[in-house]
Amino acid sequence: MSLTDQNLREKEFHNNLQSRLKGRFENIFYKAVYNSNEDFFNFLKSNSLNSEILDYGCGIGQSLQKVVEFKSKKITGIDISEVSIKKAKKVIQNLNANVELMVDNCERTSFKDNTFDIIYGTGILHHLNMSLCLNEIYRILKPKGKFLFVEPLGTNPLINLYRKFTPNSRSKDEHPFVDKDFNLIKEKFKIIDIKYYGFFTLLFFPFYSSPENSIIFKFLKNIDQFLFKMNIFKKLAWSTMITAEKN
Repeated sequence: MSLTDQNLREKEFHNNLQSRLKGRFENIFYKAVYNSNEDFFNFLKSNSLNSEILDYGCGIGQSLQKVVEFKSKKITGIDISEVSIKKAKKVIQNLNANVELMVDNCERTSFKDNTFDIIYGTGILHHLNMSLCLNEIYRILKPKGKFLFVEPLGTNPLINLYRKFTPNSRSKDEHPFVDKDFNLIKEKFKIIDIKYYGFFTLLFFPFYSSPENSIIFKFLKNIDQFLFKMNIFKKLAWSTMITAEKN
């Protein structure tokens, strides 16, 4: 497996991260984008039946536990971190599903052309060289294959200020999405949909505990989705979900 200096830094960062006993402090904020998680799995539930699926940057297998319920033909998971793959294998060992996990480089995978019906990931593309990973995803997707990723945005100045003051919480090469990243995707994939998450749900996250059954969260997410119809508010979102289709 050929690795660049950036790949090696990411590998070391995520091996260290997954070797810790405690998760990152920032995990407390992720409830603010709970609705992106809902939309993500609803998309997979609607499209996974009898499909060859790649979990691209599968980490420790959080998504796999849910996706195996959707009756795909096979799920393959890859990650650059050996520690993550080891943990993911423990997660799936008792699941009755056709799942294969391996250490691989997302920018230069070991798969043949036109292998997968769906490639998905959460918080992975912003760790990679965008041009390389998009070329690779396009290569290994089948014609009409689907692309699904949830990624952080780099356009809210307050969130960027927080990132500036907490550099050890993320890897050196992370690059939350900005316009140029969306433009690269649009150049490669012609059928594309982009949805935004996390403005008021993030600002007021102390006012609700579990978003799943929270009236407050539901109210805030509805306001967010109304505001995100306007471009100026899209820039203030924390996260985005991108779906696309290979020609």
